[in-house]
Amino acid sequence: MLNGKKIVLGVTGGIAAYKAATLCSKLVQKGADVHVIMTASATQFITELTLQTLTRNAVYTDTFDEREPAVVSHINLADLADLVLVAPATANVIAKMAHGMADDMLTTTLLATTAPVMIAPAMNVHMYDHPAVQHNMRLLDERGTLMIEPGEGLLACGYVGKGRLEEPETIVEVVERFFAQQDKAHVPQQDQDWVQSHLYDQVQGEGRTLLLKGKKVIVTAGGTVERIDPVRYITNDSSGKMGFAIAAAARDLGADVKLIMGNTQAQPPVDVKIIPVQSAQEMYEAVSREWEESDIVIKAAAVADYRPKEVYTEKIKKKGDTLSLELVKNIDILETLGKQKTHQFLIGFAAETQSLEMYAREKLKRKNCDLIVANDVSRAGVGFGTDTNAVMIYDRNGLVEELELMSKEDVAHRLLRIAAERIAGRN
Repeated sequence: MLNGKKIVLGVTGGIAAYKAATLCSKLVQKGADVHVIMTASATQFITELTLQTLTRNAVYTDTFDEREPAVVSHINLADLADLVLVAPATANVIAKMAHGMADDMLTTTLLATTAPVMIAPAMNVHMYDHPAVQHNMRLLDERGTLMIEPGEGLLACGYVGKGRLEEPETIVEVVERFFAQQDKAHVPQQDQDWVQSHLYDQVQGEGRTLLLKGKKVIVTAGGTVERIDPVRYITNDSSGKMGFAIAAAARDLGADVKLIMGNTQAQPPVDVKIIPVQSAQEMYEAVSREWEESDIVIKAAAVADYRPKEVYTEKIKKKGDTLSLELVKNIDILETLGKQKTHQFLIGFAAETQSLEMYAREKLKRKNCDLIVANDVSRAGVGFGTDTNAVMIYDRNGLVEELELMSKEDVAHRLLRIAAERIAGRN
């Protein structure tokens, strides 16, 4: 749907401006002709050269930088656009748009264009909830500005809540659906109805395609705790961040999410049901209670393979130079679920330090998973405790997709989209 479409992309000065590079790349890959306008503050987060290289078009930042004598640049861009997309849209630019201000290249172009305008807000949760910002968005809504609602989760400022720029993949999908809706002659009525109900619902709407709407998703996260005595235990370095990102992404895609959470060092996502556990046995029992009703189960937790054979009721006193603990094997939750699987779509994780593909594919087959997500935790920026990850996703036929180093949120969204596509194909 984007082949040959001319999209003017406005990039404003929030931390989410870094996602504009991915957004540009994906729009261009879909065949769009992208022309970027950056505000002065946006250039503090990402360079003009980056976006110029990705779009192969000049990037505009200054209203008075007239490069072609034959045209007035902001009028020319306003006229050529099939869509003006502002992503990220800060509270500042939303206010300017609402009140008709035109004090830079982007806002003058927005006032001059007759093309549809779509914005993807991104800001701190308290800024987003401020009555002035909500009022400004309602004004834009009344004028027909299209909204892509921000996501919820951990924000760059450290707060948890609504305000995170929707993922570039989702924004591109929204844009595609928008153009599909415009070209109704080639879209079946049922698809038109889907677009109308799921594309965006003006400020209070979904703002994202709900690929998992109605699905029951179980996510396990964090490490398990295996008690030695009342003050000591065996655990691992899992922070829970990957599982939390998956739970948040599933929520954003419309799923009913239950997060079974072990020992973690991060803030869990909001608006998901949290089931706290400690040991591997407790985690297994919690998953088992939800298993029959679940559609997708994602085992992102790092479950201890062994536990102490004897758990002491009193603190063990120091008696000598050595202390021996006898360990016994824990239940393999993933393998047990794989044997019980009927309709469930089962995803496992494989954290390795060598022979990544061999171990991952062997684990997928032995534990009867539909997908396995493998990562080399010896790499910098990958695995336990980091905010980023780089993974290989496998099915029984081999490599499905390799995701280079990116945020765990981006990995989560891509993984769930693959799962949603597989489930849709199965149905």
